[in-house]
Amino acid sequence: MTTKQRILVAALLVTVPVDQLSKYWIDAHLACGERMAVIDGFFYLTHARNPGGAFGAFANADEGFRLLAFIVVSAIAVAVSTIFFRRLAPGDRVQALGLGLILGGAAGNFIDRILPTRGEVIDLLHFRLWGGYSWPDFNFADVFIVLGLAALMVDLLSKEGQSRV
Repeated sequence: MTTKQRILVAALLVTVPVDQLSKYWIDAHLACGERMAVIDGFFYLTHARNPGGAFGAFANADEGFRLLAFIVVSAIAVAVSTIFFRRLAPGDRVQALGLGLILGGAAGNFIDRILPTRGEVIDLLHFRLWGGYSWPDFNFADVFIVLGLAALMVDLLSKEGQSRV
């Protein structure tokens, strides 16, 4: 197994269980809509359900259409990620990690959507920011996707900077 394959597998073995176990814990300990202060006035654990996509997109769409759309989008994301992954050098650690985080996060949210007991994503992290603004609730799968994208961007920008020197 190459370095990039080991990193991708490790990322998946961490991200999916962390995401799913955190959602299981929230589901078992907080009623839907309930919130528990971790840092009062700033950070809360919450039990929110999101039938839609990012920031609630398509939340009001027909359930069958939503599920089909998320299956198609997930399949495209996996296909594109697989193509990029195959083109990576065997030792490309950062990009392999980035793709692994993205795939793990996407898998975590996809599992929520297809589980008959859920059918929608569980969000559990809530932040209140300055001026009373609350960031939309999110979960660890979302965190992993953002971290994966950040890793890819930082790696791309650092390589671009090196090529100009």
